[in-house]
Amino acid sequence: MKLKEQREYSICPHDEFCGGCIYQELSYEEQRLLKAKEVLHLMEEKGVDLSMLEQPFSLFDLIAAPKQYRYRNKMEYTFGDFIKDGEMTLGMHKKGNFMSIVTVDECQIVDEDFNLILKATLEFCRQKGYSFYHKKTHKGLLRNLIIRKGERTCEILVNIVTSSQNEFAEEEYADLIYRLPLSNTPIGVLHTINDNVADAVYIDEVRILRGRDYYMEKIMGLNFKVSAFSFFQTNVEAAERLYMDALAMLPAFEGKVVFDLFCGTGTITQALATKAKKAVGVEIVKEAVLAARENAMLNGLNNCEFIAGDVFDVLDQLRDKPDVIVVDPPRMGILPKTLDKIIGYVTTNS
Repeated sequence: MKLKEQREYSICPHDEFCGGCIYQELSYEEQRLLKAKEVLHLMEEKGVDLSMLEQPFSLFDLIAAPKQYRYRNKMEYTFGDFIKDGEMTLGMHKKGNFMSIVTVDECQIVDEDFNLILKATLEFCRQKGYSFYHKKTHKGLLRNLIIRKGERTCEILVNIVTSSQNEFAEEEYADLIYRLPLSNTPIGVLHTINDNVADAVYIDEVRILRGRDYYMEKIMGLNFKVSAFSFFQTNVEAAERLYMDALAMLPAFEGKVVFDLFCGTGTITQALATKAKKAVGVEIVKEAVLAARENAMLNGLNNCEFIAGDVFDVLDQLRDKPDVIVVDPPRMGILPKTLDKIIGYVTTNS
């Protein structure tokens, strides 16, 4: 299919410049086939014996997303300019140009409230005459806008990230957010101070300007408290479908001990705990473990144990012998030595 024919499917007005989404010029069916080919390629690359599958794998077997648009529950926008020394912008990095920022106030993959908040924030900051933080000179005030939403609870959490180089009108901004005609409920406005020179959100200080510093979410009938900087799946409905299908593939859990390695905030661990005798989650990020423990208490699950530490080290310390091990690694994957230990651990205890 030629590029001109492909582009008839794009409904995003930012598609020409925005580097956030790269496949919207394709029909959704073409996107799905492209992803299926990638999955097949990765399986073949890793030497997976496809003949062991209960039925042959077809490119058309890849399950479509529950929602094609308005599904993303978190966005981290950047302040900058599209043209050097031009008007301040707020949004995503331009394709192929890390220094340019495209204002994405008509984004199709987020709730329309995200677009309203982005527009209002940008206008507010322009009227105040604020400058954005320049990546090369490290001068300026405005750095990021982070918006998070509870898909099932319809709660919105707004976090403006600045340097400490100038004052920011905190109360005025909080008032602005709470006055917007949003479809969802704003439950907190935060102001994060970040003076680190790296182009990432580091936390020197977090101020709660209004409401609280977390939102609530529901997955598989369980409640989860998601703090401002906690990791949580960005597509709740797709994650829930994935978890349910994965759990259905595993043997019956009744009376069994299950390990959930790289468990994050314990979403999968707690789903496992609803059926297993005991579920043990292991995660290296201490804040995530604390959140997991709090959420387990919130859901009345007393058969969950969460351990903070590197999976490679923790496996040697655990006394429980697992009947099932679930692995949901971070984006960078599992280190080879850790994977070898997991495989060895399963072999030894099988």
